[in-house]
Amino acid sequence: MRKVILNLAVSLDGFIEGPNGEYDWCLADQDYGMDAFFARTDTIFIGRKSFELVRNDAGMFPVKHIYVFSDTLVPEPGENINVISSANFESTVAAIMEAEGGDIWLFGGAELVTTFVNKRLVSELLLAIHPLLLGEGKPLFQHIKDRVTLTLIDQKAYNTGLLQVRYELNPWFDPEKIPFLG
Repeated sequence: MRKVILNLAVSLDGFIEGPNGEYDWCLADQDYGMDAFFARTDTIFIGRKSFELVRNDAGMFPVKHIYVFSDTLVPEPGENINVISSANFESTVAAIMEAEGGDIWLFGGAELVTTFVNKRLVSELLLAIHPLLLGEGKPLFQHIKDRVTLTLIDQKAYNTGLLQVRYELNPWFDPEKIPFLG
C-alpha cells in the first residue's frame, strides 16, 4: 500500500496560514529536502480551497496525478486534475492507495487533513517548522477525534532556523478505523 505523507509548512505556534490566509512567511530560500521528497512522490491530495489558492501555479506540484477533494469544483478546460467528491471519497481513496505508484503527498487544507487523520489514512507527517510565531491563523490540527501517537523517524535543522521533523503515525493502519478497507 502506498504511503500518504502530510508534508506542510507550519509556524512554531502550529498555524499553516496567517490570519488573512497568507503563507508569505514560508521560507523558500533553499530546497529543504523537497527534491528528495518529490523523487519518491507521484500524486498529490489537495482540498478545494488550497487548490484554488495555488491554481494558477499548479506547476509547483511536480507530480503526475493531482486529486482535488471537492463537491463544487469544476476543472477548467485543459486542467490536468481529478476531482474527488464526498460521495465517492472512500472508494476512490482506497483504489488510489492500493494502486501501484509512489508516495502520495497530502498537502491540505486543514479540513482534508482532519478527515485523513481521523480515518487513519496518513502514514507520515513531514513538517517544516518555521522559526516564527504567527499568533493567529488557521491551525494545522483541529477536530481530531482520537489520540494519535507518533514515532520520530528523522529530524533536520537548517541554518535558517527551520526544523524539519518526520513522524510515523502509530499504528497508521487500523482496519476498524477504515471501514472500506476492513
